[in-house]
Amino acid sequence: MTPDAAPERRALADRLQEAGVLAHPNWRAAVEAVPRELFLRPGVFLPTDGGRWRPVTALGTDPEEWTEIAYRDESLVTQLDGHLTADQAAGPVPGVPTSSSTTPVTVVGMIEALDVEDGHTALEIGTGTGYSTALMCHRLGEDNVTTVEVDPGVAARADAALEAAGYSTWTMTGDGLLGHPRRAPYDRTIATCAVRRIPHTWVRQTKPGGIILTTLAPGAWAYGTGLAKVTVNDDGTAEGLIVGESSFMQARSQATAPLAGDLSARSAYADSEREAKVPPTLLEEWMPAFLAQLAAPGAQLVRAVRGDGSRQLYVFDADRESFAAFTEDGSGWTVRQGGPVALWDDIEEALIAWQDAGRPDISAVRLRVTPRSHTYWIGDGPALRWEHRLA
Repeated sequence: MTPDAAPERRALADRLQEAGVLAHPNWRAAVEAVPRELFLRPGVFLPTDGGRWRPVTALGTDPEEWTEIAYRDESLVTQLDGHLTADQAAGPVPGVPTSSSTTPVTVVGMIEALDVEDGHTALEIGTGTGYSTALMCHRLGEDNVTTVEVDPGVAARADAALEAAGYSTWTMTGDGLLGHPRRAPYDRTIATCAVRRIPHTWVRQTKPGGIILTTLAPGAWAYGTGLAKVTVNDDGTAEGLIVGESSFMQARSQATAPLAGDLSARSAYADSEREAKVPPTLLEEWMPAFLAQLAAPGAQLVRAVRGDGSRQLYVFDADRESFAAFTEDGSGWTVRQGGPVALWDDIEEALIAWQDAGRPDISAVRLRVTPRSHTYWIGDGPALRWEHRLA
């Protein structure tokens, strides 16, 4: 017999309220009403030793244990490698997560940040399991929510879960970067994936005065990403700020493939060599990583270990055939640069300007979106201003 999960939903709402992300009583009512366990079927993958994933299925697990898993304060992976679900795996497997049920604190924090009002219509990019869709349906009404999912299998499972939970909303399969013009314009647009830039289709499909909320990864990094909240203007532009740190899987059409091949060969021919003014290890922190993506949007940070055990760090921009290779010695780091672009010069300039400005956090970043560019800035200094023009 399936246990009643109402106490777990109330306890989840209490934890979210204590964490400061759940404030509006209507969102609390949604959290207490929507059964997260329905949206995890057929199962989830839990991390285990050796970087492998242990499948746990709803039908093959004790109901009380399944309920406990469903209401954990963590993201739960529901698909690996773009196709594998927990019911298809007989034991622990390797793989790369490609769909998940995001931690409730992130989901609820985002929908609270949307500032919705009764009667608003919402476009969601990235249905995923459908849990966040159900919360919005409960708050706004199922006919006021449109959700788009690129993966047909994920979309089908989400649609079935939404129907089982009693929400017959508009669940579409397609490229969410194109939005869904048939039901536009929307009062609110929210994306549960990371994008390199806010597609102007979203701006066009959002009403003037409406809000777009999405995770921005200007360089497609897996971290050092920010939650952008912009308001659409009458002239077809949008302006706002980065409201905080945020991490989501990248939109599939924008995902960056990891660099392959011999890294030493890629960095064999340097045009310059000098002492780094700031350590490249700074890029392992969230805000510096975000700044690096603003200064060099095509760059990737790559970590390696030499045969003698020493660390080797690289910044590569494959499209511009440029690199920066770092070697640590007793007194600091040496950087070798090669290719048409001096990547580290650009990144280093941004990091130094940020330090000189007092190391502001990511919420200091403002953003303006036009049909042709994204402009980011911190304060009034020209060294902390970046314009990313569309190719």
